[in-house]
Amino acid sequence: MQLYLLFLLLVQGCGLVVGKFDDFDDTDDIVEYDDNDFAEFEDANEDAAEEVLQKVTTVQDDEEEATVELEDQEDFEDPDIVGEGDAEGEPFDDEEFEGYEEADRPSSRSKDPIKIVNVPHHLQNSWESYYLEILMVTGLLAYIMNYIIGKNKNNRLAAAWFNSHKELLEGNFSLVGDDGVNKEPTSTGKLNQENEHIYNLWCSGRVCCEGMLIQLKFLKRQDLLNVLARMMRPASDQVQIKVTMNEEDMDTYVFAIGSRKAMVRMQKEMQDLSEFCSDKPKSGIKFGLPDSLSILSEMGEVTEGILDNRMVHFLSNHADKIESVHFSDQFSGVKILQEEGQPLKLPDTKKTLLFTFNVPGIGNTYPKDMESLLPLMNMVIYSIDKAKKYRLNREGKLKADKNRARVEENFLKMTHAQRQEAAQIRREEKKRAEKERIMNEEDPEKQRRLEEAALRREQKKQEKRQMKMKQIKVKAM
Repeated sequence: MQLYLLFLLLVQGCGLVVGKFDDFDDTDDIVEYDDNDFAEFEDANEDAAEEVLQKVTTVQDDEEEATVELEDQEDFEDPDIVGEGDAEGEPFDDEEFEGYEEADRPSSRSKDPIKIVNVPHHLQNSWESYYLEILMVTGLLAYIMNYIIGKNKNNRLAAAWFNSHKELLEGNFSLVGDDGVNKEPTSTGKLNQENEHIYNLWCSGRVCCEGMLIQLKFLKRQDLLNVLARMMRPASDQVQIKVTMNEEDMDTYVFAIGSRKAMVRMQKEMQDLSEFCSDKPKSGIKFGLPDSLSILSEMGEVTEGILDNRMVHFLSNHADKIESVHFSDQFSGVKILQEEGQPLKLPDTKKTLLFTFNVPGIGNTYPKDMESLLPLMNMVIYSIDKAKKYRLNREGKLKADKNRARVEENFLKMTHAQRQEAAQIRREEKKRAEKERIMNEEDPEKQRRLEEAALRREQKKQEKRQMKMKQIKVKAM
């Protein structure tokens, strides 16, 4: 095949040379053709032919060498030849060819055997590799589902309470459900949702009271963490009612009744109970009340006046739902802590009636349980009328006034040092402002007159102090 290709290349090269000479006429001079500009193409064709010949010759030599090597290997591996060599008694050293067979087959023994390594467990594509993500997604779905379910349940409980109390409230108040958006009070006839577990209802338009605020405080059923916490520490939904009385429609007294635990806590936290009801909570057994209820009262007369037969009937029949009942003409809220600083004046007080009721079920509440709170709302209405009608006798009134004067005096003693310090600070600020005004005056004459006036005022104050001191000494003598 190679000889055939070489022959074709030679024939082609000769044809090109002959064709070039045929292009000239007989009269043309061949020497001139060799000397012209196209002679270089002839040299290029000859060089190409020589290169092809060299390549073919090289390929033939390589094939001959490969053939000779193969023949030599066959001769070397021929057993007859090997036998003849041994027969001739040539010396053969075993140590010289030690390990030759192993080196002769490098492809099979020199390479390490293939080891199949198992894929690590954390790199495998299995569900076990995503357990953390699965837990996170599951927890998120559980939180969302609990939020929806808890929110809807609180909404149903609030609607059930309002539907069962709507007729009673509309019969005693002209305005039920004012949302406070409009300037003029308007009755919306529905609850105002503060958040997912608190609902408010404002009622007004009744004699002897400014208004009544009802707050439904349900458990945080929409919060999964709160639900889990309540498994360890159960709690109840609550209904809190605050009635603000008119100033002339309630006498001066402080009274509270409820569970013993609630009374102890309120006596520590509430400002009015801690000041006017310093005695420990007393049992109400002698008034016909259950042992679970305790009483805090400013005076024994108040207890006997408020706990009439109808009031005792309400409290006895619904003692398990009553957390606290609090009547006070000095209600100012929670006691101010010492860390927050002592106020310089007495806090503003209002005549208020406070009620806190526990919803039955201890957390496992159903809409039908809200109807059982209707008798307690009747007790609230009766308490409003009772507070308007009840009046202290002359001795009780004098004792109540003494108690309020004592509290005010104690407060002034406690705040005397603070008021002196505040007055000293005001005086120093006034002096500093006057000195700055004098220093900022550009006219030297006017500045001098201002300084003299300030000095005269200071001297007059000193003289007054000295006169007071002399008068005190004369009185002492």
